[in-house]
Amino acid sequence: MSDEPIIDLQSDQYFMGEALRQATRAYEAEEVPVGAVIVREGRIIARAFNQVELLKDATAHAEMLAITQAEEVMGDWRLTDCTLYVTKEPCPMCAGAVVHVRLARVVYGMGDPKAGAAGGAMNLLQFPTLNHRCEITRGVREPECAALLQGFFAEQRAKSKLRNQGGE
Repeated sequence: MSDEPIIDLQSDQYFMGEALRQATRAYEAEEVPVGAVIVREGRIIARAFNQVELLKDATAHAEMLAITQAEEVMGDWRLTDCTLYVTKEPCPMCAGAVVHVRLARVVYGMGDPKAGAAGGAMNLLQFPTLNHRCEITRGVREPECAALLQGFFAEQRAKSKLRNQGGE
């Protein structure tokens, strides 16, 4: 039997479901609905959702909060045998953190062609000169991830339009 880790696509579906639950919490808090979980040896060791507005902190992205939690659980800043599941492709800030903590793998739902840093606009997760490269799995439960984000931004535009018309 091989020592290579077995990638179970069923568990990718399951863990992305857990990230979607976190994204729903962000939506309910009127935050951009992105959720993340970090998994080690088949167990979730960290869960987080975007809290930029709540914490008044531009770095409080779901991935960053989950990484900090996972580091606490592991008692180390290195997360070499962990996988990050996130509903939207990581931005450059989050991708930089992923490389620094040396996550083995990143699984995301919806891509971000304008600002994604896992192959969308750029690919920092597999950048040749950086000290670490991650395996990437794209598009897991993408329709659900996209629907959550698109619904949120449509709602925000509608609220903004109402405010601009003096309706609120």
